[in-house]
Amino acid sequence: PPQFVSTGWGLEREEMAKRYCLTLASEKEIQEQRAPAEQWHPVPMSFEHVMNHYRGFAGAIQSVVQKPLEARLKEDIFSSLNATSKKEPGTLLKTTSTVDRSLFLKHARSPSLEYDSLHPRLSLSEDRLTVSYSWRRKFYPYSPQRFDKLWQVLSKDAFFSGSHYWEVDVLHAGKGWWIGAAYPSIKRHGDSETCRLGWNRASWCIKRFDLEYWAFHKGERTLLLTNDDPERIGVFLDYEAGILSFYNVTDGMAHLHTFRCKFTEPLYPALRLWEGAITICKLT
Repeated sequence: PPQFVSTGWGLEREEMAKRYCLTLASEKEIQEQRAPAEQWHPVPMSFEHVMNHYRGFAGAIQSVVQKPLEARLKEDIFSSLNATSKKEPGTLLKTTSTVDRSLFLKHARSPSLEYDSLHPRLSLSEDRLTVSYSWRRKFYPYSPQRFDKLWQVLSKDAFFSGSHYWEVDVLHAGKGWWIGAAYPSIKRHGDSETCRLGWNRASWCIKRFDLEYWAFHKGERTLLLTNDDPERIGVFLDYEAGILSFYNVTDGMAHLHTFRCKFTEPLYPALRLWEGAITICKLT
């Protein structure tokens, strides 16, 4: 009996040592994801963001004086949702006023997420609509499309024409998340700028860091002003018009940011997170 107890204790100590090593490895990887370069949510050492805020405010005042708000909203909604409009779309969507969500729901989609691009620290729900952080690394089959350093995932569905609208629930996503879209040409291996969502020409996103919100493309940033922390984000894509817009749809539909670009590849909805879970809302 004493020998049995000793052997059992030895096995238990070995198991505890393995768990300890796994814990250290997990903590190291988490710290790498939250390294200073990654946490940089760039607040410049100048008054650039303050000046941009007041320039935007002055522009909004001037726009209100030149044209009534109701007329501007009506004109812009229809120009943004109508692919045949001759007017440059999206120009007036930068108002903080709400717009009619039902107009966007006509283009509703529920893009599912792709296992082959999923980082091993992330897990997918059975319906492939929820991605969540996993403390233990998953042993997924090798795929050249898989992100091997950054906790990112692309959708299975791509959009290469037409208008599309989807919503993302970020209520349980914690203090750091990215929501956007990417070309299939975004790099998957390593953690360089060519792989990071919003840091290259192949991706666009809005990002939450702590209590601040930013829009990113090619590493260029725009500070987003919002009265409340969004719990659900709406994303509207008009491929031909070159519009990718983001809205806070927690209560109403308040515009956050619009990117304008001539898209040249299929666009995949894309997500990234540090903790918790993000869910693509089922609209269809």
